[in-house]
Amino acid sequence: MRGRLELSRYGLNSRVVDDLKKRSAVGIYFYFVVIGVVIFTDQYYVRHPEFSLKFCLFITGICLFRLVHRLVFSRSRHEFEKINTIVFLTSVALTGLIWGVGFAVFMIQEGEPNAKMLMVMCTTGLCAGGVVAYIPDFRLSLAFCFSMLAPAIFTLGAFQTNFPLVAVLFFFLLYMSFMAKNGNREYRDALEKEYLLKEKSRDLEAMSRIDSLTGLYNRRYFDESFLLEWNRSVRNRSRISIILCDIDHFKQVNDRHGHPAGDDYLRQAALMLKAVFKRKTDIVARYGGEEFIILMPGESLENSCNLAEIMRSTAQKFHMEYQGQTIHKTLSLGVATLIPHKNDKMESLISRADNALYESKKMGRNRVSHLN
Repeated sequence: MRGRLELSRYGLNSRVVDDLKKRSAVGIYFYFVVIGVVIFTDQYYVRHPEFSLKFCLFITGICLFRLVHRLVFSRSRHEFEKINTIVFLTSVALTGLIWGVGFAVFMIQEGEPNAKMLMVMCTTGLCAGGVVAYIPDFRLSLAFCFSMLAPAIFTLGAFQTNFPLVAVLFFFLLYMSFMAKNGNREYRDALEKEYLLKEKSRDLEAMSRIDSLTGLYNRRYFDESFLLEWNRSVRNRSRISIILCDIDHFKQVNDRHGHPAGDDYLRQAALMLKAVFKRKTDIVARYGGEEFIILMPGESLENSCNLAEIMRSTAQKFHMEYQGQTIHKTLSLGVATLIPHKNDKMESLISRADNALYESKKMGRNRVSHLN
């Protein structure tokens, strides 16, 4: 449902505009070919030189403008995107209108049955191609079709000329409008499905890196991030810190109050960790059971120890109420900091943090230790 609401709001978003531009790019070149075929077949230009020249100049001019616009604005910055879109839509509508007016003038000229038949075939072909190309936006598709055909329909009707052709063009316009509506609905449905698929993929990707119980990153995501930050620290010769955190005597919570109480306490511990380690670069993860690990790129040993002490003090002050009983636990933390060298092993830093954590437990728990 979220995807459907998003799609119904966006109108002409960047994805739709990009699709319109890509789908219409090839069609621009057809105008150069078609105008030449119509004007030069049966030496039409010799009998109508002034009109032929004007028609060629207008069509060539708008097509060249669209090609230049496409080239220039493809390299423009994002802040010009709105102007880019307005120019694009206007130039498309103007192309249809120029051709449509030329078509109308063409059809009220005396004689020229061969040229007129060719013009009708080319116009309906360009109209059908444009409708298909602009299906991502129904309004543009309809406007283009109307611009191509309406001038001739009204002009021929006003001059009371060739009513069968007027009828055919009118019903062709209705048919193209119907096709544009159906095509746009199918395009929107396909775009919505694509959007929902991407949303689902993002959700699955997020789930794959998040611990379902605590909402912290899981061990897998931590390992991937640690490898990335370790390699960056090796290249930049920068510090990287690790804090290992363990809930003291956590087994007693499960034994005395049950596993649901233990799960609740783990969730509360996760919230406390997020509140203390809140830099964008900090990676806080559940390392296993009641053990947590914090990765802090670029952090000094002193600051790491200070943050660890804040975390220890926060946990010491925290009391969780569960089914009328108070659960209170403390944390032991081990801190390790290193500027890694090329030949150092990643595991060495975690091992140092683990040894520091062991030192905290050996010294009576509820404390922060570090090893130089």
